[in-house]
Amino acid sequence: MARPRLALLNAAHDGTDTRRNFRRELDADLVEFDATGRELPETFAFDGFVVTGSRASVYWAEPWIADLKAWVEEAIETGLGGLGVCFGHQLVAAVLGGDVEAMDDYEIGYREIERTGPSRLLSGIDRTFTAFTTHSDRVATLPPGATRLAENEYGIHAFRAGTVFGVQFHPEYDQATARAVTRSKDELTDERKAAVLDGITRPSYLAACTAKQVFENVTQELGDNEHGAGSGTVAGD
Repeated sequence: MARPRLALLNAAHDGTDTRRNFRRELDADLVEFDATGRELPETFAFDGFVVTGSRASVYWAEPWIADLKAWVEEAIETGLGGLGVCFGHQLVAAVLGGDVEAMDDYEIGYREIERTGPSRLLSGIDRTFTAFTTHSDRVATLPPGATRLAENEYGIHAFRAGTVFGVQFHPEYDQATARAVTRSKDELTDERKAAVLDGITRPSYLAACTAKQVFENVTQELGDNEHGAGSGTVAGD
């Protein structure tokens, strides 16, 4: 498999940690764009794209979110594959016709997630696995024709729609990022933040490392996508 060339659409307002994490985890040639600054690729000459997490909600009336949605929609229409993580997961779902809604509760911390069936995206990951989560929105309804791949009591945690994937959890997080993000959640009580921080331990992080297999699986799929700069065809689930 050729090393894929991916557009990294960084939707984090302070993208330093996000940049570091994705560059560490993705075995790909990444070309980064600051989505919040309305910086997007002028072409679709990539093997695929990645939309990162963000503190924004996909339903906000922000010009940069509208721009990002329009680019992703056109990229998918050209046959480009991609991966959305957290905010990116929700944005891809919304672009494809799914519904995103605010949650009654906030999911944050290392949580258990269940695979709902066989999937190339989650190949090599246990049926029940651990991953770090942090979100107050969720995909309420999948896009037409999409396949649910993983879930827990908070909702859908992974899906596939053709050559596009979404994961609600954060396989890219290291412990430092998990701690920093938790401390930044002013909407949570001090007691809840303390409980989450107590759970960010080395054993919890190591348990969550199996979810990083998502990145190898996705880059393999995108590197074989005949519609991008790579060659071959994308296999189904």
